[in-house]
Amino acid sequence: MDEQPGPVQDPTAESGGSLDQRAELSEFLRTRRARLKPEDVGLPDFGRHRRVPGLRREELAQLAGVSVAYYTRLEQGNGRNVSAEVLDAIARALRLTDAERAHLTHLAKPKQHKKKQSARTQQVRGALRQLLDTMDGIPGYIVGRRSDILVWNRMAAAVFGDWAQLQQQERNWARMVFLKPDYRELFVEWEQKATDIVSYLRMDAGCHPDDPLLSALVGELSVKSEEFRRLWATHDVKEKSHGVKRMHHPLVGRLELSFETFKLVDDPEQSLITYHAEPGSPSAEALRLLASWGTDATRAGAQSSTPPL
Repeated sequence: MDEQPGPVQDPTAESGGSLDQRAELSEFLRTRRARLKPEDVGLPDFGRHRRVPGLRREELAQLAGVSVAYYTRLEQGNGRNVSAEVLDAIARALRLTDAERAHLTHLAKPKQHKKKQSARTQQVRGALRQLLDTMDGIPGYIVGRRSDILVWNRMAAAVFGDWAQLQQQERNWARMVFLKPDYRELFVEWEQKATDIVSYLRMDAGCHPDDPLLSALVGELSVKSEEFRRLWATHDVKEKSHGVKRMHHPLVGRLELSFETFKLVDDPEQSLITYHAEPGSPSAEALRLLASWGTDATRAGAQSSTPPL
C-alpha cells in the first residue's frame, strides 16, 4: 500500500481566503429556485413572460408557507435565526435531495470550526491500511477532505496510476481530473466524473467554509480550468455513494467497474472506495491481468505508446 487562460477572479478572494457563506447560501437558493417551473410544483402558469427562469420568490414563499420578505432575506444570505422547521419547508418546496437539504442546513446554520483544525492533516488508522493491503485483486483507496487521496493499495495504483510518483498535494481527485490530461483519457464519461468531483467539493465547502486548503484548491482550479469554473457555478451538491465507472486503461483497454463508498463511522470525513468487476466479464479478466502484473503494470504503462496514467 502507498502513502499517500487569462486572469480569472478567485471566488475566495473577497472573503480573506475562505468561502463567503452568505454568498454561498444566496446562490444555492437562487440556483435551486431557477431550475423549477410552476408546473413542476403544481402552480398554474399563466404564460406570462418571466425575466429569469424558474419560480419567482413569491411563488416559492407561498409553497413554503413563509412571507415573501422572510424568504427574500434568506435568499440574500441572511440565515441567522432561521428555524429548522422553516428550512425543512423551503427544502420541500424546492424539491431538494437529501444531500441538498444537508447542504442548505450547513450554509444557513453553519457550525463553528477552528481554522487550525480545518487545515490539519488527516490520519488513517493502521488497521485500515492493513485492510487495504489484504484486498487482493480489488482496487481500493481512502479519500478524505477536499477529495484528497490518503492511502491506496497496489490494485488502485495499477488501475488509476502510480500515485506514489506524485507530490502529496497532487494526490487529489479534483487536481488530477481537471489538470492532468491522462485522466481525461482514462474516464470514458469524463464530464460526469468532473461533475461528480465538483459536487463533492461543494458539499465539503458547505461543511467547512473556513478551510484555507479547500479555498486555495477552489481558487487554483478556478484560475486554471474553465470547465471547473463552469461546474462550480452550478452550485450542485452530491454525496459519493455507488455506481459504475467506465474507463479506457492504457494497458488492458476497456474497464467497466462498479464502485462502492463506505463512510467511516469514527471519521465521517474519510471514506473507503472499492471497485470490482462483474464475475466472468472482460473487465474481470482485465483486473486479473493487472493483479498478476502488480506494480509492474504502471511501469509498463510508462513504456507503452499510450501516455501513462
